[in-house]
Amino acid sequence: MDKLDFLPEDWTSQLERSPDEHDLLMLIAERTQWMLDHDKDLLLSYLYRLDIAESAIDKALMPGNPDSAAVAIAKLILQRQKERMESKKKYKVDPIEDWD
Repeated sequence: MDKLDFLPEDWTSQLERSPDEHDLLMLIAERTQWMLDHDKDLLLSYLYRLDIAESAIDKALMPGNPDSAAVAIAKLILQRQKERMESKKKYKVDPIEDWD
């Protein structure tokens, strides 16, 4: 399994080849920029749900950041998702039997 096989089909269909981490970062940054322009509150809600530190978000949004705000936030999102994937591998939970 490719490490980015979890991506939705509509994301990967935009790409001419299998996506790498940079491609994923740019796709996240594109969506993040749209949300910054059109629905910043929803973006901040998503970042909160991902458990991204408010101080990291503030730093990403500060003028003078070498990356655009969208790219800086996309880096935070990608890093957090990688952490979550590692955590899920490390702490596997058995399915609950008789769960209805």
